[in-house]
Amino acid sequence: MAATILILYVSKINKVVHFPDFDKSIPLKLFPLPLIYVGNHISGLSSTSKLSLPMFTVLRKFTIPLTLLLEIIILGKRYPLSVVVSVFAIIVGAFIAAGSDLSFNLEGYTFVLLNDIFTAANGVYTKQKIDPKELGKYGVLFYNACFMVIPTVIISFSTGDFQQATHFQHWTNFLFVFQFILSCFLGFLLMYSTVLCSHYNSALTTTVVGAIKNISIAYIGMLIGGDYIFSMLNFIGLNICMAGGLRYSFLTLRGNSKPTQPGDEENALPS
Repeated sequence: MAATILILYVSKINKVVHFPDFDKSIPLKLFPLPLIYVGNHISGLSSTSKLSLPMFTVLRKFTIPLTLLLEIIILGKRYPLSVVVSVFAIIVGAFIAAGSDLSFNLEGYTFVLLNDIFTAANGVYTKQKIDPKELGKYGVLFYNACFMVIPTVIISFSTGDFQQATHFQHWTNFLFVFQFILSCFLGFLLMYSTVLCSHYNSALTTTVVGAIKNISIAYIGMLIGGDYIFSMLNFIGLNICMAGGLRYSFLTLRGNSKPTQPGDEENALPS
């Protein structure tokens, strides 16, 4: 968050990027995105620590239908049946894989499903707020970080995480500090690229692209993670998930998954 604030503030001063100056309307325009943003991070970190990496990757697929549903409800978008079918193929695969999970952890499953809800809401509301008539993509990133950096520090104090971080023994290690700072700036790059993807496509496409990226994580985790318990149903479910994701990608590349607004049909009618 600090890296995001620093990069965008310096860029705004030097007129590299442009976003609205702060006024009393900004919090209202941004709400509820900051709360969703922090909830997404907390639930994501909690669920990762409770589940094996391949299982975490599978259950995160539920973000996709939740995003589709929220886009329909909040943004009023509609998708063709072929896209809906590919999305539900991902969910069927997730159900099969999760149903055969031999390391079931109720707390982990609860956190990851909460993370799915927060991620879907974050994507859809980000798509809504990055409209140039609202805050724009830079404004969303900057004010989101500004509003939540202090509350997040307070939360880290209350949980003891901040104290643990300050007592970390490698703060005097130059190589670690360099890599840590680099990871902060790369974190900004990751958030910016995600917002940019949503800006030019849709929140659903951004979510599916992220799921497909996890193909390598799921399969590499089976080989070198050390915490994956193999079962045939779990493996079949994983492959169904990946097949659904690739099918969605194919439809997107063909242009069949471009969402239509309710008013598009009216605009198409002759006056």
